[in-house]
Amino acid sequence: MEFRSLSVILVLTVLIYSGQTARPKATVTIQPADPVFIGETVTLTCDIRSGDDCYYDWFKDSKPLSEAGRGNKYTIYYVAEYHRGDYTCKGRRSTEPSYSETSDAVTLTVSDLPKPTLTVEPERPVFSGESVTLKCEIKGYDGWTYQWYKQDPWGGLITVPQSVYYIVNGDTLTIRGDAVIHGDQYWCSGQRRYRPTSSEYSNSVTLTVKEKPKPELTSSHKGAALIGKPVVLYCKLDQSAGWRFYWFKHTQSPETETTTETHSYTISSVSVSEGGQYWCRAGRGTPVYYTHYSDALWINVTERPKAVVSIQPGDPVFIGETVTLRCDIQGGGVSNWQYSWFKDDPYRRVSNEHQYSISSVTESHRGKYTCSGTERGTSRSSHTSDAVTLTVSETPKPELTSSHKGAALIGNPVVLYCELDQSAGWRFYWSKHTQSPENETKPETDSYTISSVSVSDGGQYWCRAGRGTPVYYTHYSDALWINVTGMTRSHSLTVSPSRAQHFSADSLSLSCERQSDSTGWRVRRYTHSEKVSDCSSGLGSVTGSTCNISSLSTSHTGVYGCESESGESSNPVNITVTNGAVILDSPVHPVTEGDPLTLHCLYRDPKPSNLTAEFYKDGSLLQTQTTGEMTIRTVSKSDEGLYHCKHPEKGESPQSWISVRGASFSVFSLLSSLMAVSPYLLVTIVLGVKCYRAQARPDEENKQ
Repeated sequence: MEFRSLSVILVLTVLIYSGQTARPKATVTIQPADPVFIGETVTLTCDIRSGDDCYYDWFKDSKPLSEAGRGNKYTIYYVAEYHRGDYTCKGRRSTEPSYSETSDAVTLTVSDLPKPTLTVEPERPVFSGESVTLKCEIKGYDGWTYQWYKQDPWGGLITVPQSVYYIVNGDTLTIRGDAVIHGDQYWCSGQRRYRPTSSEYSNSVTLTVKEKPKPELTSSHKGAALIGKPVVLYCKLDQSAGWRFYWFKHTQSPETETTTETHSYTISSVSVSEGGQYWCRAGRGTPVYYTHYSDALWINVTERPKAVVSIQPGDPVFIGETVTLRCDIQGGGVSNWQYSWFKDDPYRRVSNEHQYSISSVTESHRGKYTCSGTERGTSRSSHTSDAVTLTVSETPKPELTSSHKGAALIGNPVVLYCELDQSAGWRFYWSKHTQSPENETKPETDSYTISSVSVSDGGQYWCRAGRGTPVYYTHYSDALWINVTGMTRSHSLTVSPSRAQHFSADSLSLSCERQSDSTGWRVRRYTHSEKVSDCSSGLGSVTGSTCNISSLSTSHTGVYGCESESGESSNPVNITVTNGAVILDSPVHPVTEGDPLTLHCLYRDPKPSNLTAEFYKDGSLLQTQTTGEMTIRTVSKSDEGLYHCKHPEKGESPQSWISVRGASFSVFSLLSSLMAVSPYLLVTIVLGVKCYRAQARPDEENKQ
């Protein structure tokens, strides 16, 4: 039985083995050869040595690759990093054997494209007008040609073409100086016929362009140098390396500059001929890019005469003023000098005169001036003067102040001060609103005294200063009001609406009134820049002694008063007309001390829903009121000053001066005050007076 069982097993094994054929094995190849670069096209081929048609199954990292299809070739047209991996395949058919063996794994290696390195020459920063060379280099692969790119205004890249501004030479791009712009960005990339056919873009390079530098020239020697001793000059430049240095003396022409590789220049043994004015500059690149020249440095060797510069008028000088620079040569016993003036630069000679005059100074004349002298007929020369800086300033404006705070009392002195924070040499000119400009008062000092103030001295004053020939004038100061108390004139100017400020396009009525007679009076207007004018000269229409202005404009701003045919005048009032949206409703005439005063903030239409307003005196906040009005219950002299109001949305009003005059005093007012305080006290005083008189009568009778 055991032998039969073994025989059956052997027969079955032979039958099974004889019915099968060995399976073929698939092979995978990659074209192009490994490695493959990002962006290339790669084809994988599955090869099975069998004469029958097969279907092919592809696998990546042992997972079915459905996108590969059923063919024996799998093509990837744009290789990316995620295509990296191990690839296998196998075939299948309908006849036996139905499957091939799976191929050995083939690894697809995907490499990054090579990336160029972009460098700049010279090293940053680049200076205005200097050319720049960019170099593109790809290491590890040969045979590259290079393409250059620049950022366009919209953030994209544009190709940089060969032109007069851009010179492409192999792996370099040279940008001409006038095409070098601060903030421009550049890139490069490589192309060739071999794999890889292209590179990535390089990192960007941003150009940093600065103003042309100016070296500082210094010397190892302080003061005059001794003959035979060494002197070293240093051309200091706080920039990167790569510079050559060029040295120039006032006796040389620019073509004969001395050149050194270092920033120092040594005179080993100083002689008289080595003395003089020196400059230096630096240069680099091809063609050479030069810095500015340094300021001049004097090397003094002997007791040669020295030039000294003086400026008249003294510093500062003002735009439009005439200035004279004078060159004086001190010592040497020589009077026959030929002069040379320089401004800011050793080559910038501006005059050969002893006195260099500029008739109307502008900002372009600012700078450092030096002069030197050369004896006529010889080579003997003076030292160059120390540099004198000509400072040109805007026309100044004096500040007009008064010795008196508040209103001045009739008969008391008042001193006006025209304050000017400048050097001496000024004359001062004073004008009043009732004067024309050609009638200015001209004292020598900066003060103007009114020894005994009268009513006619009240009003608006200005001052200015002048100096030189022809006279150079400053701006006028701001106007200063002199308010005089004790004014008893019955003449007054009536203003309707009765306030100091008005909106443009509103109407205004100005009327001259007198207690008994208003005939012969007329409204007059005073401005600083114009002569006195009356209503009929274009201000408005005249009806009797009234001037009506139907539509105000800012040109109507000014000082107004009444004047009679005999020359009498009223106290002046100040009227302000604004194009703004806010005015202050303030009294046009002085307020009596002790009276109440209410100020309103008024608005041009439309009126705001929020009436909250801030009220200011002399620039300081007094109150914030939600009603838009502020009340001072009892006015005192301390309340006198400049007032304005401000709305958070509409803006702020102009400023107006509010004057306070002293209260009148009488027996009636005293009695009224006493009655208000205590009627009993008043009765007591009256009874006491009667008793005193009753006792006095008998005594008088006895004496008789």
